[in-house]
Amino acid sequence: MQNNTQATPPNTRERTVIGRIAAWSIQHRWTAIGGWVALVLVAILCGALASGSDARSLDPGDSGLAQQVIAGQGLDPSRESVLVQPLSADGPGLRDDPAARAAVRDLVDRLRATPGIIDVESPLDRADRVSDDGNSGLVGFALGGPLAQYNAQAKASTAVVEQVAAANPGLRVVQAGDRSLTSTVDQAIKDDMLRSESMSLPITLVILLVVFGSLVAAGIPLLLAGTTVAATFGFLGLIGKVIPVNSATSVMILLIGMAVGIDYTLFYLRREREERAKGASVRDALIISARTSGHAVVVSGLTVMVCVAGLLFTDMDVFRGLTVGAVLVVGLAVLGSITVLPALLSVLGHRVDKGRVPWLGRRRTAAQESRFWSTVASAVVRRPLVWGLTGTVALVVLAVPALGMHLQDPATTDSLPRSVTQVDSAIRMQDAFPGTAAPTRVAIWMQDGSTADTPEVRADIDRLRLLAEADPRLGGPVSLAKVGDVLVARIPLAGKGTDPESMAALEHLRNDVLPQAFGDTVGVRTAVSGKPTAQAYDFAEQLTSRAPAVFLFVLVLALGLLALAFRSVAIPIVSVLLNLLSVGSAYGVVTWVFQGGHGEGLLGFTSYGGVVGWLPLFMFVMLFGLSMDYHIFILSRIRERWLSGADSRSAVVGGIRSSSGVVTSAAVIMTAVFAVFVTLSAIEYKMLGLGMAVAVLIDATVVRGVLLPAALALLGERAWWLPGRSRRGVAAASASQRSPQGRAQAIPTPSAR
Repeated sequence: MQNNTQATPPNTRERTVIGRIAAWSIQHRWTAIGGWVALVLVAILCGALASGSDARSLDPGDSGLAQQVIAGQGLDPSRESVLVQPLSADGPGLRDDPAARAAVRDLVDRLRATPGIIDVESPLDRADRVSDDGNSGLVGFALGGPLAQYNAQAKASTAVVEQVAAANPGLRVVQAGDRSLTSTVDQAIKDDMLRSESMSLPITLVILLVVFGSLVAAGIPLLLAGTTVAATFGFLGLIGKVIPVNSATSVMILLIGMAVGIDYTLFYLRREREERAKGASVRDALIISARTSGHAVVVSGLTVMVCVAGLLFTDMDVFRGLTVGAVLVVGLAVLGSITVLPALLSVLGHRVDKGRVPWLGRRRTAAQESRFWSTVASAVVRRPLVWGLTGTVALVVLAVPALGMHLQDPATTDSLPRSVTQVDSAIRMQDAFPGTAAPTRVAIWMQDGSTADTPEVRADIDRLRLLAEADPRLGGPVSLAKVGDVLVARIPLAGKGTDPESMAALEHLRNDVLPQAFGDTVGVRTAVSGKPTAQAYDFAEQLTSRAPAVFLFVLVLALGLLALAFRSVAIPIVSVLLNLLSVGSAYGVVTWVFQGGHGEGLLGFTSYGGVVGWLPLFMFVMLFGLSMDYHIFILSRIRERWLSGADSRSAVVGGIRSSSGVVTSAAVIMTAVFAVFVTLSAIEYKMLGLGMAVAVLIDATVVRGVLLPAALALLGERAWWLPGRSRRGVAAASASQRSPQGRAQAIPTPSAR
């Protein structure tokens, strides 16, 4: 075979922007490496030295208004509840058990004596704090004082509850509330993040060792991905002072950063090895890699960033931080792949194959042209209609369950397993006193800024309490706290917190009960917030109204970017349709598994009959971006062969054959990283992990190996058609970009090599 890298002299290969960047990095390799290290260190220092409080996220709608009003008082009316009930169901209840009543008195006295604990309410003083069956009592209290002391006060209250529980082994004395449940969720997220890191990195390293057969080559993708993620977290530490970045965002950034960082390095390193195997020098191999794989990386990265930016159309704080973080981590991964990566590979040269692993060390990625995928692609292009219809029907069948998808956020008791102490406490509290573990918070304030603590408003609140406690959709006990000039009433709702029953109760409270209670008082305003019901309701309302804009933005921009990248009308349309098929099939699998409850024992979850509300939109945006990695890389290899003179079907088979090794490796790594999330504790992460892993598998197998070659074979030469341009014109334009004289260069066909 003739080496096609000799068709264009090395100096002409540098004429593209990416080629010139790579050439500079190779020539000034230590400067490029030092600059990257300096960038990462500056980012880490920015995060470590950033001072001031982090920006607080506001929920949309009525919830956000209530949050803003309460936050403006500089206090947080956090409230906790303690459930006291006999362990034996056959013994006397709380009303008739002297030991239980003594334990309640002891608990109340200890809490009232603890600094910072205020508004302690006892079931011995209020009948609404005793369950209907008389077996359980509910002690309530609030955390007072400055926000800076809340953590210390929460720990002190927890210690008191544990002491009373230890002194009364015949009673169940358990705590749940605002601070304890929030702390539990935050700690679970942190634990999940650590677990995902500790599991995904070793798995990724093992796969890379199998792919490259040497320690040095396997370490390069991890090095770029790791430094990219570290720099992103550093910059986010500074950005988080202005834009809210929550703990869940950190998990997403880690996932995205590892995926794209490793993918981009694999594309580049694979092409560099391939060109060296053909006889090119290290420098020429790197320049060719920059012009081909580097170009695919830049286009792919831009596509991911554009798709993720569509989340800004939701106009929600929770997505702003995620968008900024995702765009930043992808942008840094692209920057590193076209600057420090060529420099590092230039320094290593042939030493990149050092540290060979026994039985794997002789394997070279450049030589791994998959016979399997070549055979499949050859069969598909011979009968594209049959294969295309078969693949399409299979994905449509997988997508069918998505038609019945019910969007519903999990309550904390649905999200985390019951083995978590606070979750078990909240479930038991919910059983005895429905809605008390996570009640709504009604903010009550005066429009003119004066205090709401007036006789008239207090009378309205008494009316609200009577209405709530007499309404089966609401309930008791209703508590009241004074937060500066604002009053905050807590009202339990029927249901589990995020189910239809709770949502209907919330609508009833907002639309009927509050106007009836406060309608006669001039100047008073109310707004309802609270986890999870009000926040989930308002989040879903805004997300539903803004989702069409996000979908439209992503689709239009993806079409535009692909049209510019491949100078074709049909390729962008085919790509978008194939992506929609893979996304739809992933939706169907997630719905069937988690909403339908299939595989609960295997995956370690309990179905609550829904799919978390933000997941479909997030999956659409992320999959549309990330799946372009493989798609653009494969299409670039196919287009190279087509421009070299190969017929359409030969170009398809050759492009898939040459790209199958790296795409399979990247897909296995990304699937493994996403699959790790299925092992985490929160059901939201399990859904995300399964959905993304399934979509990547489908994209790397059915879409890449069957549907894409079938579509291109059916289209033939029309696949690369652009109005007013022939293949010769496209090839000449592409060659002129590489030639300093602007003349088309002769490019031999793959078969001529």
